[in-house]
Amino acid sequence: MSFAKFELDNRIEQAIAQLGYTEPTPIQETSIPLALKEKKDIVAKARTGSGKTAAYLIPILQNMLTTARPGNRCLIVVPSRELADQVVRVLSGLTMFCSRQISYANVAQQVADKVKATLLADSPSIIVATPSSARAQIEAGHIDTEGIEFVVFDEADLLVSYGYEEDLEVLKNRLPEHAQSWLMSATLGDDVENLKKWFCRMPVTLKLQDTSSQDQLLQYYVKTGELDKFLLAYVIFKLNLIKGKTIIFVNDTDRCYRLKLFFEQFGIKSCVLNSELPVASRLHIVQEFNRNVYNLLIATDESHESDADQEANTTQQAAKDGDYGVSRGVDFKNVACVVNFDLPTSSKAYTHRIGRTARANRAGMALSFVVPREEFGKHKVATTPTSRRDEKILDRIMSAQTKMGNQVSPYQFDMKQVESFRYRMEDAFRAVTRVAVREARVKEIKNEILASDKLQRHFEENPDDLAALRHDKELHPARVQTQLKRVPDYLLPASARVTKPLFVQQRIPFHKQRRGKKLDRKKGRKGKDPLKSFGR
Repeated sequence: MSFAKFELDNRIEQAIAQLGYTEPTPIQETSIPLALKEKKDIVAKARTGSGKTAAYLIPILQNMLTTARPGNRCLIVVPSRELADQVVRVLSGLTMFCSRQISYANVAQQVADKVKATLLADSPSIIVATPSSARAQIEAGHIDTEGIEFVVFDEADLLVSYGYEEDLEVLKNRLPEHAQSWLMSATLGDDVENLKKWFCRMPVTLKLQDTSSQDQLLQYYVKTGELDKFLLAYVIFKLNLIKGKTIIFVNDTDRCYRLKLFFEQFGIKSCVLNSELPVASRLHIVQEFNRNVYNLLIATDESHESDADQEANTTQQAAKDGDYGVSRGVDFKNVACVVNFDLPTSSKAYTHRIGRTARANRAGMALSFVVPREEFGKHKVATTPTSRRDEKILDRIMSAQTKMGNQVSPYQFDMKQVESFRYRMEDAFRAVTRVAVREARVKEIKNEILASDKLQRHFEENPDDLAALRHDKELHPARVQTQLKRVPDYLLPASARVTKPLFVQQRIPFHKQRRGKKLDRKKGRKGKDPLKSFGR
C-alpha cells in the first residue's frame, strides 16, 4: 500500500516523498482513513518510532488545506520539551510545500513569555505545547480556543504521570467539545481512560501490536550486587561486548555523573542527559546521538511513578525540570541496546525504556541489572534507594511482558572470568568520591550553560560550527589513574588475547653501517682551526 491511496493534497504527497516515506506504517494505514473519511476520534496504542506523529499530522494538514481559514486550528499537547521539538521537526518536513498556507509555533520551548506572545501574535494554524505552557497561553488570551478544530495528546499516558492533572482539567474546560481528538500512547491504562472521557466522543480504539519489533527485541536480566553493577558495566563496555549505540538508564542525577566519572577512569567516553542540563543542550545531545556522534549515552530517568497497585504519592516525584522526559516519547535512532543500570520503578516505565531499541525492523537488546533483596544496602556508596524493591518490580515486569507475548530471560555471566577485573574496578570506584561527583555536576552545568548560550546565539548564524560542540568531554574525578585505561593481556579471557611471537627475527646486514661516523669526521675537518683564533 502507498500513500496515494489516501488521496492527499499534492503538496503533502510531495513532502512525504521528499522525507523518504515509501509506504504507510500499520498505525498510519489504519488511523488516517478513519480520521480523514469518517472524522473519528482516535485512541491508539503504538510505540515510539511507529510513525504515530505522521499518523495524526497528515489528516490534520489535509483537512486544513481542504478548508483553509486563518487563526488557531490545532493544539498538539506533549509531555516534554524534547518531544515538542521532535514533533516540530516532523511538522516542518510535512509542511515544506505548504508553509504559506499552514504556520505553526512551539510554545513548549524555554523562552520568555514575551517571545511566546510574539510567536502567537500571528495566530499560527498549529500550536505545539506542554499542558502547562498551553494553559498559561490560553489564560493569557494568546490562544483562540473557540477556533480549535483538532486536539492531539501525544504520549497521553505520560501527561498524567508527569503531574499535569490540573493543567489538563483547565484544557478540558476551555477547549471546544466538537474538536476532533487524537490520544496516542505506548500503553493504555486508567490514566488514558480518564483523558478519553474528557476529550473524546465515541472514539475508535486501535491496539496495534508491532510483532516485528517484538521478534527483534531480546530481553535479559542479571541478578547482581550493587557494587557488581559497576564491575559488569566496566567489563561490558571496556571489552566492547555490546556492539552499536547504547543507552544506559539510571534513577538519579548523582548516579548519572558517578557512572560517567567511573567510565572516564578506563577511557570509556560517554555523554550524560538529565533534567539539570539546559533545554537547548538536551535537544542537541539527542540530535547528535541520532547522528552517531556518540555511542554511549547515560540518561537519568527521574520520574519515579509506581504501578497502580503500589504505594501512592510516588508519582509526584517528577524530574527537576517538569517538562523533561527522555525515557519516553523521544525518538532515538538506531539504538542497539538499552541497559537498565538501575531497574525502573514500574513495569510501565520499563516498557517505555526498552522501547528505545529494536525499531524499524532492527534487532535490539535490553539488559537489566536486578539487586536481590538480601544484597540491598551492603555497599552504601553504590546503593540507590529504588533497588530495595527490584525483585518485586521484576516480577511485575515479567508478568506484563508475558501478557504482551514477550519473554524476559535470565542471563548468566561467567563471574570467574570477570573476577580478575575487580581490583581495577574498585580502584576506579574509590576515586569517584561524593565531592568529585558534586564538582562534576557543577562543572557540567556550567559548560552546558555556556554551550546553550552558543547554541541559541552563535550557532543560529553558524550552523556548520554546531558539530564542533561536543558533550562527551571528560569531567575528571579528583584522582585520575591513567594506567586503568589499558587492559593488560593477562586479565583478558584466553579467547580475547592477541598472541604475539616471543621472538621476531630481523634482517641483519652483511656490512656494518659506519656511514654516520665518516660523515662526522669530515664535518670535523671542515671546521675552524681553534689555534688560529689565538693570533687575533
